[in-house]
Amino acid sequence: MPASSEGRSVLGRAGGAIAIVLDAIGLVSSVAVVGLMFFLVVARYVLGLSVVGLHELIMLAAVALYMTGAVIASRQREHLTIDWIAARITDPRKKAAHELLIALLTVVITCFFMVWAYYMFAWGVQRPQSTPAFRIPLWVPQLAIGVAAVGCFAYALRDAVGAVRRLAGK
Repeated sequence: MPASSEGRSVLGRAGGAIAIVLDAIGLVSSVAVVGLMFFLVVARYVLGLSVVGLHELIMLAAVALYMTGAVIASRQREHLTIDWIAARITDPRKKAAHELLIALLTVVITCFFMVWAYYMFAWGVQRPQSTPAFRIPLWVPQLAIGVAAVGCFAYALRDAVGAVRRLAGK
């Protein structure tokens, strides 16, 4: 087996494992948001209870859900799409050039996203704050934002490399 084929096989397995982890995080965080929100409504309006800290847990699950959803959408090439233009391009080289432009713009944007996430995370570590009820450090949801930034950047690079390969005719 040629080295390049073997390398792609390893990347394919790693990509599959990452996809499974992302899907699991998305599923768990979705169930957590819905379940905790349902419990909050039932506790408050049916049982007349005020559950301290439940909003904090819902917020953490929601941040994980939103950020994981962004990475999953990037993985599936569905996050940033302009179907109207792409559908009208029929020439394979022009289609590859269009995909490269979109991928490069996404790489630049996600670079800004990563820098912003890093500064936000660093600020949260330097000036530690936590949630009032459970004392969860605020860098925990900020870390989810950073992971999403890196994940979206990696998938944008994947798309750029793929577009360059299609443009070169490989």
